[in-house]
Amino acid sequence: MEHLTYALSLCCEPLVLAKQLEELLPGIYPRTERWCTLALCYCAAGQKDIALNFLRKSLNKLENPNDILALLLAAKVCSKECHLASEGVEYARRVIVRAEPSNYHLKSVGLHILGSCLGKKSKVVSSDYQRTLLQAETLKSLTESITLNRYNADLIFDMGIEYAEQRNMNCALRCAKEFIEATGGSVSKGWRLLALVLSAQQRFFEAEVAIDAALDETANWDQGSLLRVKAKLKVAQSSPMEAVEAYRTLLALVQAQKSSTESTKSIPEIVDGRVSEFEIWQGLANLYSSLSYWRDAEICLQKARTLKSYSATTLHAEGYMHQAREHTKDALAAYVNAFSTELEHVPSKVAIGALLAKQGPRFLPAARCFLSDALRVEPTNRMAWLYLGKVHRSDGRITDAADCFQAAVILEESDPVESFSSL
Repeated sequence: MEHLTYALSLCCEPLVLAKQLEELLPGIYPRTERWCTLALCYCAAGQKDIALNFLRKSLNKLENPNDILALLLAAKVCSKECHLASEGVEYARRVIVRAEPSNYHLKSVGLHILGSCLGKKSKVVSSDYQRTLLQAETLKSLTESITLNRYNADLIFDMGIEYAEQRNMNCALRCAKEFIEATGGSVSKGWRLLALVLSAQQRFFEAEVAIDAALDETANWDQGSLLRVKAKLKVAQSSPMEAVEAYRTLLALVQAQKSSTESTKSIPEIVDGRVSEFEIWQGLANLYSSLSYWRDAEICLQKARTLKSYSATTLHAEGYMHQAREHTKDALAAYVNAFSTELEHVPSKVAIGALLAKQGPRFLPAARCFLSDALRVEPTNRMAWLYLGKVHRSDGRITDAADCFQAAVILEESDPVESFSSL
């Protein structure tokens, strides 16, 4: 069984290994050990919910609640999802408490995962006060972790993202440069972070130089996300035709990747390729819409729909096209459909709020509700602050309007071309 486990791991067949483990007779392995191995298998296969259920069974107080490996893996799984972040915080804290005083590495890993969980948790709390406290705790945990393990590149990267999301761009820039230096420039996400931070500082030319340097350093197969950022940088620099060319290059790359993986059994790779292609068509549709090239925009949207039938982003783009043509009812219907498809879709909430605000005084409370809810999900959305300011101004709340406009201006000055959460 050990040899089979090793062979299947090398062949990247975690589900086959999981099936073999599940078919073993009871008593051959201790059940907690088998549950942990199954969790690793399902985690590697991308089935995180199943993996977490096995870990919960293993960490039950009647089984093996102090297993460090299971606690670490459970915390790691929870750190990827906002709705599991609170559970992940508890697992990570148990790791830190149970780590040997001399085991600095284990304590550093526990603090790192704790920081990731706290960061995710801060995104779902409703109170600004709670969010501020959690963000401070996140930085504290990551700082303590980096003190114990100064040369951990992934830790430096996560610290950079946290600084960037809290709009501390100077510290984020320092972390991005440290990550690139630590990895020798061979990891594309470091260059992306650097480019996004520079774009948030309105240094678009330097951001494009960073992306070009990254394209020279990385293999063709890994250039997709870099080309997407480059296209958005071209849009930000008012070079739409160059942005279209970047999207075309990206589309050719993704379609080539999809062709090369269709003959393999690696289903997650194929799905990822299709999602990326959907994002490209969506990006092109948005770009053509901004240029009022409606025919081209509709073609791109249709291509996106063939890849993903029910998508909030596609419906939102459709609403934007209707709104630009002053078809207000059709635009509102499309935005509502987008919101119904994905209840936490912030652009749709902002668009609905903005449209309702234009319909007269009796719609202002509804508009305020949508915009406030958008800010609950994404407090750094500058358009939500802008339209909320307009709603307050129309309602006679001048002081509140001024505060919202000020927030919108500050966020506009530190708004990246692509969300830091995409990293």
